[in-house]
Amino acid sequence: MSDSDAKKRKTAALNTPSGLGANAVTDIAAALTTLLADVFSLYMKTKNFHWHMSGPHFRDYHLLLDEHGDQIFAMTDDLAERARKIGGTTLRSLGHASRLSRLEDNDADFVTPDDMIAELREDNKQLLGFMRETHSLCDEHNDVATASLLENWIDETERRTWFLFEISRREL
Repeated sequence: MSDSDAKKRKTAALNTPSGLGANAVTDIAAALTTLLADVFSLYMKTKNFHWHMSGPHFRDYHLLLDEHGDQIFAMTDDLAERARKIGGTTLRSLGHASRLSRLEDNDADFVTPDDMIAELREDNKQLLGFMRETHSLCDEHNDVATASLLENWIDETERRTWFLFEISRREL
């Protein structure tokens, strides 16, 4: 194989038959890839807080964040494969994910349990907004399959947000 042929193969279009137009594939795959980066960021932060939880509610919060982490991680493969299934590309590295993620990291040596819960609640709320934006994009392009996936994840994220809200409430 010549150098020219090798270069052509590296940049060849996927041409995956999805029934979606080229603009839809470009727009939706980009939105899914960015959403995937956000999901990886939220997963890592949730596990960080799970690992570093302390205090009187340790057991309950530790178990809750483990459950949340599993639920968030379960979205990753479906997000990436959906982008590929429609003919797009997706994340290629942690660096790629880091450049695209819209959620802030937390590398602090110590975070109080209350601050952990509050930060995760706000991050889940942000993720809800990102998923709803992506759902609207899917509606514009009549991509019902991606919209359907998002609807389930929106429901799961609303539930996580609700739980995090309830445990952070203070009695009056």
